[in-house]
Amino acid sequence: MDLFDKILKSMGGPLGQHQKWSHGYFSYPKLEGEIGPHMMFNGKEHLVWSLNNYLGLANHPEVRAADTQATADYGLAYPMGARMMSGNSIHHEELENDLAAFVGKEAAYLLNYGYQGMLSIIDALVDRNDVIVYDAESHACIIDGLRMHMGKRFVYQHNDIASCEKQLERATKLTEQSGGGILLITEGVFGMSGAQGKLKEISELKKKFNFRLLVDDAHGFGTMGPTGAGTHEEQDCVDDVDVYFGTFAKSMAGIGGFVAADREIVNYLRYNMRSQTFAKALPMPMVLGLKKRFELLRSKPELREKLWLIAKTLQSGLKERGFNIGVSNTMVTPVILQGDLYEATALTRDLRENYGIFCSIVIYPVIPKGIILLRLIPTAAHSLEDVQRTLDAYTEMGEKLKAGYYKENNVPVV
Repeated sequence: MDLFDKILKSMGGPLGQHQKWSHGYFSYPKLEGEIGPHMMFNGKEHLVWSLNNYLGLANHPEVRAADTQATADYGLAYPMGARMMSGNSIHHEELENDLAAFVGKEAAYLLNYGYQGMLSIIDALVDRNDVIVYDAESHACIIDGLRMHMGKRFVYQHNDIASCEKQLERATKLTEQSGGGILLITEGVFGMSGAQGKLKEISELKKKFNFRLLVDDAHGFGTMGPTGAGTHEEQDCVDDVDVYFGTFAKSMAGIGGFVAADREIVNYLRYNMRSQTFAKALPMPMVLGLKKRFELLRSKPELREKLWLIAKTLQSGLKERGFNIGVSNTMVTPVILQGDLYEATALTRDLRENYGIFCSIVIYPVIPKGIILLRLIPTAAHSLEDVQRTLDAYTEMGEKLKAGYYKENNVPVV
């Protein structure tokens, strides 16, 4: 039996024999039921740590009521056009104005999708004469945006300010010849490690270099800072971030995103982001639902407080049990283990089938060989009981891993 066959067996057999894998293996209750972080997987209820629902808004009764009413009022078709044509509404503009004020910028522009949005922002902001400097661990949406850039780009070592300064020096020499500008891109919260981008320290480099700073704050918007305005608020450098990007997928449990900046920059993007100019506007039910989500994000700080209670309790519990959670200083909680690919799939199946715990697993080639990363995403919907159950399960799993249980064990389902 080769390694691939072993991995398939550890997952429960060839994928073709389990049609639920290819047709959506999670089952969600109807609206009248509270699902929280518990979902059905292959007929069994599981505690899930892989949800884009930081503030627990997905099932908030006011959110459900707003979504339902907006769908009843408008259906899913409206508005039937691009924003620049027939797809604009006062609700789109009100949401943009509120978002801009919240994150400390003059204006904002709604984006249909976060991933597509970041890619398009990069494409619109730079031309062949410009140079991009970016963090080595940037998200895939940033990397794909860089691939579209026809000019030079320099990468600096992750969160390494000395390396960043070196690349800015190289970029400055080029732009002095080309007449272009420099766009520096980093993330507010790196979604895999949970580390904050060093926005404050990068901002200090503006005293020495001339560049614009673009921050992808998908995980930071709604979670970081005294009011939840983002990682730039957390690090007290709101004015130093020239272009701020946030998504609705994480803290607001929705679809889409936004970019915020000086009004001149936002107006430029409105007319030059091709993916938005030629795309149908966000549907009215989503816009109205987002307005309700945003209202709750601002008016109910207890949701963010609950998120952080869960995150800190989970992280401190893992560290007390000897687990390595890396350099995370946010709610994102990676658990870094030693093991091969087969062990990774075996322990994941054990957690899922015998402990009822579902979480994201990251293995080579995303991370080096011999490393297993289990990423836990705490939410305000989780309970302290959920945390304790998970800590107990991880303690047993960790002991099994050290003892070699997962090397050749098929992990019987009990």
